[in-house]
Amino acid sequence: MQDDAKFEKIALKLGRSKRQVFSQMIDYFYRSKKDPIDFNDELLKNTMLKGQKEYIGFIKTQEKELLIPIKRDSVRMVETLKKIVDCFNGQVLKHNDEVIENQLAQAKKLSALNMVVDRMEIKMETKQSLKERCLYILNSYIKERDSFNMMKSSREKEELANLTRKQIELL
Repeated sequence: MQDDAKFEKIALKLGRSKRQVFSQMIDYFYRSKKDPIDFNDELLKNTMLKGQKEYIGFIKTQEKELLIPIKRDSVRMVETLKKIVDCFNGQVLKHNDEVIENQLAQAKKLSALNMVVDRMEIKMETKQSLKERCLYILNSYIKERDSFNMMKSSREKEELANLTRKQIELL
């Protein structure tokens, strides 16, 4: 009676008839070749669960001792590296700004020097041209003076001197 009550509870739980559950039990034991009296399967399950619990405990221990400190250290290292990069970028950007300012100042000075050199070249050309004209006037004066002979009057000599002076003033 007790076995029948247990069997009926199993059948109701599975939602099948007692005959169908009985037939399936026979098929199960026939195919798996297990003896229902053999509790080794339960021992095996318990052993496996115990082994799994040991593995889980080992993993949790490793997590506490290794993984969490490694993660904490890596987070600190990343934060430190970020600070270093920010500091480095700040210094590099400041240096780059200084370099650009210096280059602009040098460009301005170079431009001013180029203007001074250009002016000097113009003045040198003007000076050279002035020398050439002055030489021309001097040579003309000397030629005219030499062409005078003693017979020329002092008035003509004075005219020549005045004309030469005027030509030099026009330079």
